[in-house]
Amino acid sequence: MQSELGEFELIQRFFKTGADAMLSLNDRSISLGIGDDCALLKLNPEETMAITSDMLVEDRHFFANANPEWLGHKALAVNLSDLAAMGAKPIGFTLAISLPRVDLAWLEAFSKGLFALAHEYSCPLIGGDTTAGPLNICITAFGSIPQGKAIKRSEAFPGNDIWVSGLVGDARLVLAALRHELTLPPKDLQAIDARMHQPTPRIQLGMELRGIATAALDISDGLLGDLKHILTQSRVDAEIFLDRLPKSVTLQQQSESIQNEFAACGGDDYEICFTAPPDQQNIIHDISKKLNLAITQIGRIKTMESSKPKIELLDQNGRVLSESKVAYLFKSFDHFA
Repeated sequence: MQSELGEFELIQRFFKTGADAMLSLNDRSISLGIGDDCALLKLNPEETMAITSDMLVEDRHFFANANPEWLGHKALAVNLSDLAAMGAKPIGFTLAISLPRVDLAWLEAFSKGLFALAHEYSCPLIGGDTTAGPLNICITAFGSIPQGKAIKRSEAFPGNDIWVSGLVGDARLVLAALRHELTLPPKDLQAIDARMHQPTPRIQLGMELRGIATAALDISDGLLGDLKHILTQSRVDAEIFLDRLPKSVTLQQQSESIQNEFAACGGDDYEICFTAPPDQQNIIHDISKKLNLAITQIGRIKTMESSKPKIELLDQNGRVLSESKVAYLFKSFDHFA
């Protein structure tokens, strides 16, 4: 029997309820379960462990002929990005991989990309599993956070500013070019190619935001769609200035509708979206300078007006844009769509 359930409805219906019921019987060493970027385990009075898993499936998350070195990088990067969103420092990861055949050249390149990133963040491979089958890569990453310093999705408050790191929309622009949905000059494609294939996990930013950000997540499925997760768990609304979404020069060369769509809901950006009180603005600007990383204030959190969270999009003059005109900006990636 087929169903129209999306990814998050599926998790909620069949897994989260049962998992939460088991947590209620737990000895409380598990302080946070399903529903955030990472699960949190209390190791001792001083330290919390963050745990996250992500799976990459051929022809769903990457092309069949994907560069294996880039794929090794990305497989780990998407997990480290989850750790970053919680403010965690990486401590290790496991790798489970299904391979259609033993291709020595492919494995050499894949492991090169994987370990180059692992070395950069001092995050060793500590175990896993291999088997024959369709190409499928699953990594579980572990991180450490000082007790009480984890940045969750559930603590955004009305009046908080909404920020995003780096640039958004380039990964979707690369995908559009590779799918021949539009044409990019080779030099423009080369300028942003890594944004899709070799994203940078914002580990240092996440650690800097401990005690500053009230809520955070990484942008994997699209900025506005992912922001909705913060709003749902914090029970708040938001307003976003559409013209403030940070875009590359390459993306700005596209039509306004493509710019807005790719930046708002393109996905695969792996930047950090977070909320913070207005009195933290100067500190956030200092962090931006310290890390040489753009961090842009794009909106603010509002009091929830109904039973479901709502995002209002504003023009450059602060006027609310008609829902019918901007509905396409709220599409986000769904694994079962």
